[in-house]
Amino acid sequence: MIKSFRHKGIEAFFKTGSRAGINPAHPSKLRRQLGQLNESSVAEHMKVHGWNLHPLTGDLAGHYSVWVNGNWRMTFTFEGEDAVLVDYQDYH
Repeated sequence: MIKSFRHKGIEAFFKTGSRAGINPAHPSKLRRQLGQLNESSVAEHMKVHGWNLHPLTGDLAGHYSVWVNGNWRMTFTFEGEDAVLVDYQDYH
């Protein structure tokens, strides 16, 4: 279950469907990814073809990333069985 967000736009999108702060091309995919993440208890549950799940290094060591579109990624980590610090960013 998703317990916390870093990105206020993706949090509002998840909770209310508001698209403010979300790239107009991303809502459909983000909806699927957030739904899957909310049902996940480990990062490996996000290993879906085309999402390119991978662990991050450096300052984001311990976090994981899935591909949204272009340079946009959704990143997250887990505390126990809960997803936390869910972010939506162009980090390349």
